[in-house]
Amino acid sequence: MNKPLVGAVFGLLLIGATAAPATAVGAQHQAKAKAVGFAGTVALSNCSGSVVRVPDSQPTDPALVMSNGHCLESGFPGPGEVVVDQPSSRTFSLLNSAGSKVATLRADKIAYGTMTDTDVSLYQLTSTYEQIESSYGVKALELSASHPTAGTAITVVSGYWKKTYSCNIDGFAYRLKEGEWTWKDSVRYTSTCNTIGGTSGSPVVDQASGKVVAVNNTGNEDGARCTDNNPCEVDENGTVTVRKGINYAQETYGIVPCVGIGNKIDLSAAGCELPKP
Repeated sequence: MNKPLVGAVFGLLLIGATAAPATAVGAQHQAKAKAVGFAGTVALSNCSGSVVRVPDSQPTDPALVMSNGHCLESGFPGPGEVVVDQPSSRTFSLLNSAGSKVATLRADKIAYGTMTDTDVSLYQLTSTYEQIESSYGVKALELSASHPTAGTAITVVSGYWKKTYSCNIDGFAYRLKEGEWTWKDSVRYTSTCNTIGGTSGSPVVDQASGKVVAVNNTGNEDGARCTDNNPCEVDENGTVTVRKGINYAQETYGIVPCVGIGNKIDLSAAGCELPKP
């Protein structure tokens, strides 16, 4: 995983890491690509995240923050574990387009979290979208309701590091296995998105639409096979492929049908296929 930061020494090592690469997009996408800023992204204590909405979210709805399941303050959910409606007072540093902190937002609950099939957490905030926008001039990022497409120019936006990583969607892993966990239909980046620890939970933004298509979560660090921090791809026939240095994200279009009226997570809603407790 682009794991949460642990320990000062590890943090210092990452601070010394190379800067984000320059934008690299395929020629067919260059004309449509737009600069992606930090507005709507957040920094957690150990990860990145973003204030997100679905197409039907209303201005008066309590806002949601999306990050990874492995970024939950309660620790990594085990295989098959799903967290819903758990009290939380976690805080998030809200960034503007330039990457400056403009507010501290607070959760009142973990609305949803899991590391089964996907790696996502959704926090419900004490603020509405309307309150955040009127007070700080920052709009939520919208989750795309469509499956992402190979070749799309994307930007991974890390609120923790205040860095962006630009590349393309290289393709999709039928299954991505890392240690105890298995994720379905994961996004594989081209090599220029060399994300690091602390980028976990970053929104993956389609440069053309500005919508979020995935949440950044892991990468193969050492070339090992299917171990912690070294995910492997498994195809429909069970064939395993290891791609050292390649990073991955989990698609987010599947979250959209699961968010109902009032931004409540409704796992029984039509079309919702998120894992249930």
